[in-house]
Amino acid sequence: MSLPHLDSETERVSPRYAGIDIWPAADILDAMIEGQFAAVAAVRAARADIERAALATEERLGERGRLVYAGAGTSGRLAVQDGAELGPTFSWPSERLVLSIAGGRDALMEAVEGAEDDADSAGRLLAEHRIGSDDVLIAASASGTTPFTLACLRQAKQRGALTIGIANNPDTPLLQDADHAILLATGAEVIAGSTRMKAGTAQRIAMNLLSSLVMIRLGGVYDGLMVDLQAVNQKLVARSERILLHLSGRGRHEVREALRQAEGRVKVALLVLHGCDVREAESLLESARGRLRAAMDTLRLKKLGAAE
Repeated sequence: MSLPHLDSETERVSPRYAGIDIWPAADILDAMIEGQFAAVAAVRAARADIERAALATEERLGERGRLVYAGAGTSGRLAVQDGAELGPTFSWPSERLVLSIAGGRDALMEAVEGAEDDADSAGRLLAEHRIGSDDVLIAASASGTTPFTLACLRQAKQRGALTIGIANNPDTPLLQDADHAILLATGAEVIAGSTRMKAGTAQRIAMNLLSSLVMIRLGGVYDGLMVDLQAVNQKLVARSERILLHLSGRGRHEVREALRQAEGRVKVALLVLHGCDVREAESLLESARGRLRAAMDTLRLKKLGAAE
């Protein structure tokens, strides 16, 4: 069983926080806030690695690939959260998302004893989901040595998947074995070993940036707007309408009618508002691989050609 190195940065006891339990409350808060700033700085230092990982992910996913998240404990819960948000925000299909946390669903709410050390279950999960060369696995572990997470990454790599390792300790197996390594050097925690603090914050930011950049590159955003959102409640229906009002300059009645015809799909509705029927809008988007800007450019050229 692989354990965190005793001298690993996330396990180190820092003299900076000696006696913190008797500090004034304001000073304790200042120390923890300082840690959060350190987390942001660690992500900024890893910007180039995050960019390379995102561009490789975009290239690998194509039309069939899946995003696979893997982790244990805090890292696993953060990974699941990042993946779970891709559907409502970007309409990322559920069939193209695999969320693997040591201990399964129970581990989302409470610690599951021994789950992070169960490397065998990682192999079963990857085999069950038939992870392969079209897929991208994002594995997060503060220590960089968690057996479950490390086994997920290694077996995904053996199966031909693109692998991204995110860890807070340098020169650890997760980073060494990943196709793309993202080191978030957050250092010692205010509470030694409590990686739910700045290590967790840095992981959350890094995964958020990585997945959001991939979704932007794949066409999920247009002019800073969530044109691929799923209008699953009244708030999001209203947001869809506001997006179309802003992008089209049309009235609310026209926007609502276009959304009705498009069955709530913002991209299709915008093309309808620019003179397409639903089938033509779907065809334009398919040809543009879901990228609204490219579909709009094609429609504009068609209109210019027709005018001539």
